[in-house]
Amino acid sequence: MRIISVQPNPENATLEELRVAMDAAPTKRSFIRLAAIRALLLGFSRAQVGQLFDRSDRMVRLWIDRFNHAGLDALLTKHRPGRPRTVTLARVRDLVAPVLDHPAQGHWTGVKLHGYLREQLALEFGYRSTIRWLHELDYHLRVPRPWPERQNEQERQEFLEQLRVRAADPGVELWFADECGVEGDPRPRRRWAQPGRPCTVPYLGDHIRQNVVGAVCPASGQLVSLIVDSVDTDVFQVFLDQLAETVPKREGVRQLLVLDNASWHKTRRLQWHHFEPWYLPAYSPDFNPIERLWLRLKADWFWDYIARSDEELVARLCTALKSFIDDTSKTASVCSFRK
Repeated sequence: MRIISVQPNPENATLEELRVAMDAAPTKRSFIRLAAIRALLLGFSRAQVGQLFDRSDRMVRLWIDRFNHAGLDALLTKHRPGRPRTVTLARVRDLVAPVLDHPAQGHWTGVKLHGYLREQLALEFGYRSTIRWLHELDYHLRVPRPWPERQNEQERQEFLEQLRVRAADPGVELWFADECGVEGDPRPRRRWAQPGRPCTVPYLGDHIRQNVVGAVCPASGQLVSLIVDSVDTDVFQVFLDQLAETVPKREGVRQLLVLDNASWHKTRRLQWHHFEPWYLPAYSPDFNPIERLWLRLKADWFWDYIARSDEELVARLCTALKSFIDDTSKTASVCSFRK
């Protein structure tokens, strides 16, 4: 029969090692056990430790015994498995996938799905089990992106294949161009808030707005941009002139400028300099990586930012664009070719 120790063995861990273990304790229970052993090594009696942590003398002696026989690890609480599941994950997948992947029955909330599964399985289980199943099946709450029905999928696939070939060709330099509008009033975004407390964002309603014309090279992360009041053929020609001046012609390399089908991109009198225009299929903004740059710019620099004048908005926009122009590695990461 093993005799339970009454004092911790100081050779099992130093006070410093106990303090580090307390800082990294996975649970409050583990922290209390480690703190009790440290208090004993500092000279506190078992009665004082029991009173300090509201534990019985028998419990304190048990902690001492565990520490003396197995060291610090014996004081850390381990994960305890719960009750075995009454329904397999495969069974849940068979029920969930048809309704979530093809939601013909309407919008499915977690509560609604929980009720549906209970009805189909005829079992009593909690809402949290339903959410845990969804996470294990790799389902997450997402806001659907509006997607046009008038896309020509065959044309899109053909363009995508050509894009892949040209992106891998060292004799081709791909540039992607687009326009972006930035509002002076902030666009509300989701945030954490407590019920009953107002969650507001200041709003002027002055309709302050600026536009940006830009072109990016995903391979190098180089960005060329121009802030304008509006966009038409003449303004776009000014941007092309600036682009050609900033990005000189490379001998033996085709420099392609990928654009959407805006009317000012297709005017015959445009002077393209040493760039070749290449137009995206209709309704295919997902093929233009500069779209991600505009989203990142707004999220990083215009979240809850309110401009009280055109000058303030232009100054903020210049700072935001400069952050991407100066940090080419960040720009290349945001606009990396992922198709």
